[in-house]
Amino acid sequence: MKNMTINNSEVSPLTHLTEKEERFRERTQNFAKHYVMPLVFEMDKSAQIDRGLIEKIFEQGLMSIEIPIEYGGRNGSFFDSIIAIEEMAVVDPAVAVFIDVQNTLVINTIMRWGTEEQKRKYLPMLAKNTVGAFSITEKEAGSDATALSCKAKNVDGGYLLNGEKHWVTNAAEADIFIIFAKEQKTEGEEGRLTAFIVDRRETNGLTICDSEEKMGIRASSTCNIILENVFVPKENVLRAIGRGLNIALETLTDGRIGIGAQMLGLARGAFIAAVEYAQTRKQFGQTISNFQGIHFPLAQMSTEIEAARLFVYHVARLKSAKSDFKELFTLSSMTKLFASQVAEKVVSQGLEIFGGKGYMKGNILEKLYRDAKIGKIYEGTSNMQLRLIARSFNIKI
Repeated sequence: MKNMTINNSEVSPLTHLTEKEERFRERTQNFAKHYVMPLVFEMDKSAQIDRGLIEKIFEQGLMSIEIPIEYGGRNGSFFDSIIAIEEMAVVDPAVAVFIDVQNTLVINTIMRWGTEEQKRKYLPMLAKNTVGAFSITEKEAGSDATALSCKAKNVDGGYLLNGEKHWVTNAAEADIFIIFAKEQKTEGEEGRLTAFIVDRRETNGLTICDSEEKMGIRASSTCNIILENVFVPKENVLRAIGRGLNIALETLTDGRIGIGAQMLGLARGAFIAAVEYAQTRKQFGQTISNFQGIHFPLAQMSTEIEAARLFVYHVARLKSAKSDFKELFTLSSMTKLFASQVAEKVVSQGLEIFGGKGYMKGNILEKLYRDAKIGKIYEGTSNMQLRLIARSFNIKI
């Protein structure tokens, strides 16, 4: 990685927040404690996010963090989005990813690639009460975004979309979809990958399938969607026909930093619960926090959480500073890879501190253990991140 020259007067520790950022963190923490925490196990059991909670999340401004004030948002930074995702994940990683998709994927896509007309139409909706979803994955196109089979046929006034998308996060609640499809060309000719804004309230043929039964982050909806002659007006093309791959790569770079923040928050939640339990659980006439066998894993957990925090904050700050995309592309993969590894390890160690109690339904460590695994899978598997990182060494892959 190249070194960056900065003014010494601007140097401050990575984990130090501005007064504004600290106030935002505290507000988010309080919101999560008072409104999310009481619903965590109920939402995990029902496998859906509470509708009343969604309204409160919008009212709190957590679904429009980076949207400018002129469009009804709170005019925050990318780093603010990372703060919100992290703090929400301490309490419930499923609610954290609900916020993450809206802010790092959907809103960022429209803000960066959308026309002024698209921004004026969709950003106020997303700021007020409309949930968004980002739809690229297909049955035969996971890590390989170029293998899409969803087609966009050029017709008078726009395009007809046909195909099926898999595992779309937020799909059950969403009305606005960012959908990626290839131009329908003659046989033997490769169509150009393009991103479209689709409002399901304004078109027919978009079917949301039932939410998948998942191992973890169960309150977060994950649905397949079927597109049958879904008409999209030409003014809903993002940037231009054929720019879809660029849009996907840059947007997923932001998203991977968001997943890093989610995994960081999850690890913190597991650590906090493990410490609290160790200080109250008694064995052999004393709390288990007195035993060296508990000290050492807690110390290791704390150390790895701090390393993950430094990684996530560093890359989030670089993103907020509009750093070079190539550097961010690699660092975002490193961030997601490392933070997901830390989360899985920390929650496993925390569960062992709880012993048999941690293995039982209704225990927060049991839930977080299930939630953690997805960090190594979505928005690019760990092996895919390793492959992308290795590319930066100019190694032939």
